[in-house]
Amino acid sequence: MKVGILLSRARVEEKLIFDALDRRQVAYDKIYDPECLFDLQNKSYDYDVILERCINHSRALYALKVLNDWGIKTVNTYQVADTCGNKFLTTQALIKNGVPTPRTMLAFTPEAALQAIEALGYPVVLKPAIGSWGRLLSKINDRDAAEAVLEHKETLGSYHHSIFYIQEYVNKPDRDIRSFVVGDETICAIYRYSDHWITNTARGGRAENCPVTPEIHRLSVRAAQAVGGGVVAIDLLETPEGRLLVNEVNYTMEFRNSIEITGVDIPGRIVDYLLEVGRG
Repeated sequence: MKVGILLSRARVEEKLIFDALDRRQVAYDKIYDPECLFDLQNKSYDYDVILERCINHSRALYALKVLNDWGIKTVNTYQVADTCGNKFLTTQALIKNGVPTPRTMLAFTPEAALQAIEALGYPVVLKPAIGSWGRLLSKINDRDAAEAVLEHKETLGSYHHSIFYIQEYVNKPDRDIRSFVVGDETICAIYRYSDHWITNTARGGRAENCPVTPEIHRLSVRAAQAVGGGVVAIDLLETPEGRLLVNEVNYTMEFRNSIEITGVDIPGRIVDYLLEVGRG
């Protein structure tokens, strides 16, 4: 089997994946995206399966489109990357498949966005449709803040700031849940605690093991299937009433801080799934 790893640079996660492949005595090539050159009329790569681990979403998306159109199997697929890389597309996929998610509204002008915010009721969360690591999120507590942030986004003027993605604020218990899905199994989960309303570990959130309950497993797998399946991380919010809502689905997940906490060999599970896909 010919295996490739498409990556931007070798971070901790990628090195752990290399180690897992080495332990299984699987030969593989490292394909660095800064060096990629795709001759679109001629198939210039030939692999049984490629694991995508790019940092840059656009590079991942375009590369996966080319590779999948050439008939090369990838983990994850172009469809999954396209959906998960855009919060609007993720929300639409979840809603279409009946997966509970926070109420969300979409607007194209600051005036319409203000109407949406006040229809949802303060506070709300304003997010860019494309982005990660909890960046450029705004919690809007009142009309003055709403008008200021909307004006800033309009003045920034880029394409991404011209689409207003507005979500209800879920008053979670100073934590959220991130679960890890490989294929059709929720292999582990963590709580992410923070005094700040943004709980991403990239923003200082503290991780603890979260037991995978039947509900977490069921909801996580349903969310993964809604976006096309594969290897994904699911962000879940707990409502004050005890319901679980799927907030986001991540397709090139980071996991370095979750291995020791959960006791699960996450890179090993990813590699096992990769080889299963390659054998087809």
